[in-house]
Amino acid sequence: MPYQFQSRIRYSEIGEDKRLTLPGLINYFQDCSTFQSETLGNGVDDMYAKGKVWVLAYWQIEIKRLPVLGEEVTAQTWAHTFKGFQGERNYRMLDAKGSSIACANSLWIYVDLQTGHPVRVDREVQERYPMEPALEMERMSRKIKVPEGGVTEEAFKVCRHHLDTNHHVNNAQYIDMAQEYLPKEWKLARVRVEYKNQAVLGDMICPVVCRMENSVTVDLRGEDGRSYAIVEFA
Repeated sequence: MPYQFQSRIRYSEIGEDKRLTLPGLINYFQDCSTFQSETLGNGVDDMYAKGKVWVLAYWQIEIKRLPVLGEEVTAQTWAHTFKGFQGERNYRMLDAKGSSIACANSLWIYVDLQTGHPVRVDREVQERYPMEPALEMERMSRKIKVPEGGVTEEAFKVCRHHLDTNHHVNNAQYIDMAQEYLPKEWKLARVRVEYKNQAVLGDMICPVVCRMENSVTVDLRGEDGRSYAIVEFA
């Protein structure tokens, strides 16, 4: 059985169209896996005690529709693959009738806090997660190609509200930053994110935006030209 929790879409989670925002959806997914890990003894404090942390490397999110204000929803998650220092996890949001309205696959890297390098997932950590079959969805490459001819937008600084418990920019914050460059009328069906480097407090984000007919790709770079995250909207 997937781990799940039920909720109702709050006013604080919606945008101008009275629908759950994209960062709101991602927060539901993040919260769901966090709740599961805390329940299983693999929570934030447990990982720090081991000197380890899970770092998100890739999202692929498929959206049929975003729920509206007051709508009852269920967020679900489950682990489906562990290999070496990597783990993969699916997510799903269901409406009140049990129909899937959004789903995702994610790739996580298990990192040693002292060295900053990936390490094999501890057996006891892995064995605590119930394994379920991977969700049937199109699996795209985790590597996102940035089209040529992008426009460099105005740079901005990483602030405290961007950070999470790992003291770097939270993965949902990169998506929130990137969607500022979407046309207002854009109807989201898919979001992919490749996380490459960790931005911290005071770093400058230099967005390079590539607008195509069927996609918008935002490369969130540092001042040295290295990508922190590449976000593709389709």
